[in-house]
Amino acid sequence: MRGLTEANLKTLAGARSFERGLGYLDAVSGVEVGDGWVTASVHGTERYEVELTLDGPGGLAGECDCPYGLEGNFCKHLVALGLAVLAQRESLPRQRKAARERARDLDGWLSALSKDELLALLREQIGDDRQLRRRLELRAASARGDLAAVRSRIRELLDIGPFAQYGYVEYADARAYADQAGQVVSAIGALTGSGRAVDAITLAQEAMRLLAEAVESVDDSDGRLGQIGADLADAHLDACRAARPDPEELARWLVGHALGDFDDGLSDIDPLDYEDVLGEAGMAVLRKSAVEAWRGNRRGWAEKHLMERLAKAGGDVDTVIAVHAADLSPNGHTHLVIARELDTARRSDEALHWAERGIRETRELSAVDTALVDYLCERYAQAGRLADAVAVRRDHFGARRTLAAYQQLRGAARAADCWPAERGGALALLRADAQRRQQGWYGGPVLLDDKDVDAAWQAAAQTGAHDRQWLTLADQARAARPADALGVYLRLAEPLTKQTGNTVYEQLVGLQLGIRDCHRRLGTEDEFAVYVTALRAAQRRKRNLMRLMDERGL
Repeated sequence: MRGLTEANLKTLAGARSFERGLGYLDAVSGVEVGDGWVTASVHGTERYEVELTLDGPGGLAGECDCPYGLEGNFCKHLVALGLAVLAQRESLPRQRKAARERARDLDGWLSALSKDELLALLREQIGDDRQLRRRLELRAASARGDLAAVRSRIRELLDIGPFAQYGYVEYADARAYADQAGQVVSAIGALTGSGRAVDAITLAQEAMRLLAEAVESVDDSDGRLGQIGADLADAHLDACRAARPDPEELARWLVGHALGDFDDGLSDIDPLDYEDVLGEAGMAVLRKSAVEAWRGNRRGWAEKHLMERLAKAGGDVDTVIAVHAADLSPNGHTHLVIARELDTARRSDEALHWAERGIRETRELSAVDTALVDYLCERYAQAGRLADAVAVRRDHFGARRTLAAYQQLRGAARAADCWPAERGGALALLRADAQRRQQGWYGGPVLLDDKDVDAAWQAAAQTGAHDRQWLTLADQARAARPADALGVYLRLAEPLTKQTGNTVYEQLVGLQLGIRDCHRRLGTEDEFAVYVTALRAAQRRKRNLMRLMDERGL
C-alpha cells in the first residue's frame, strides 16, 4: 500500500475506526509537515501525539500514543490527521519541499559551527531540556567507566517518587515515568558497546529487579513498562554474549529469575535463549537446578513451566508427562494435556489410556473438562468403538443434564444406531429430575431441539412451565399448533396491558405480532382486527405504545 489517500486510510484503519476518525477532524492541532512525515496532536479522551509516515518501506503507516494505537493499530486519531492533511493536499508538496530545505539549511549551519560553538549550543539545550541533560549525564558516566555513578543514575531513573501521589503513579503520569525509565536500557547498551559488558550484566539484573518492584505501584495500562522489561532482557542477553560470564553462575541466576525470585513477568527471559552462552557445562547446571526446584515444589507453576520448557526442548516426552502427572487437576484437564503430548509423540495407545484414566479419576463427572470427553469420544469413534463413545456421552449427560450434553449424546447414539433407546433413557432422567426438584416442563428444551413440538407441549401441559418457557414453546409451536400458541400469547399479553414502560410496550407489541400470525394461520384475521381495535381504544393514552404499534403495522 502506498500514498496518502482516503482509500488507504480506510484500509489501514478499518471501516469502524475510519468512521470514528471523521468525528475528530476538528480535534487535530499543531500539524507539522516534514519530508516524508506529518505530526500533530489530536484531542480525544486525552491529548494524543500522532505521526504519519508517508513514504515508509511499506507505504503509508502511522503511530499514535493512545491505548489502541500503542497496541499497533491504525487508530481513529491517525485517520483524523490523514484526513486533515488531505483537506489541504494542494499545499502538501510545497510543505514537504520547505521541510527538506529547512533540514538542509540546519545541517549546513551545524556543519559550519566550530567545536566551541557546538558545545555552547549543546550546553544551552541541556539547560532547557532536563531529559536531555539526564541522558547525557548517564552517557558520560558510562563513558568514563564510573559504575557507581551509573548505578546511582539508574536507581534515580527507576524511582517512582517524583511521579507518585500517595505512593502510586496514576495513568496520567505513567507515560512520563516510562519515558524516563526507558533511558536505562540505552545506558546498559552503551556499557556493553564500550567494552564494559560485565558491568552491563550486573546493572541489567539490578534494573530488572527495580523495575519489577516499581511496576506494582504504576498504572501501566499502556504496557510501556512491559516493553521496557523486554528491552532490558534483550540488553542482558547482549551483554552476556559479549562478556561470556561464568556459565554455572549464569545458569543459577537464570533459574532463580525464571522461578520468580524478584521478577513478576515484566522481563520475560527464556533460559534457552542463553544456550550459546551457557555451553554444555552451563546447560547441565541449568537442568540440574530446574529439576531440584521442581522436586521441591512439584505444584509450583513456575517450576512446572521451566521443567516442561527444558524437557520439550530436549525432546524428553517422559519428563514432560512426569511434570504434568505430579499435579493432576481434579477435572481431568491435565490428563487431556498429557494425552495430547503423547499424541504428538505418536504414542496413541498411551494417550488413550490417559484420557480414559482422566474420566475415571474425575471427582465429579458434572465438572469434568468437556474437552476431555470430546477427545475420548473422538478417539473411540476413530477406532470404531461406537458403543464406548455412547457410554461416555450417556454418563456425561447423566451428570450434567444440559442441552449441549444431550445433543452430543444424540450424535453419538445416532452414529451407533441406538438413538431411540438412548433418547428414552435420557428423557426418563429429565422427568425424574424434574419430579425430584419439583420443577416443571421436564425435557422441554431437548424436546424442542429434537423438533418434537407435540411432546414438548404435552410435557409442559402435564408438569407446568414458567411464562418464559411457555413463550419459547409458543414461538416454536405456532406453525403446527396455532390455536394453542394463540392461547399462550393472549394469556401473557393480558397482565402487560395493565403496566407501563417502554420495555413492557416492546414485550406487548411482540406478543401482538405472535397473536396476529396465529390468527392468519387460523384464517381468523377479522377476530384479530377486533382485538387490536379494542386494545388501541383501551391503551390510547400510552403514546409510546401507540407509536410502536404504528411502526409494526398493528
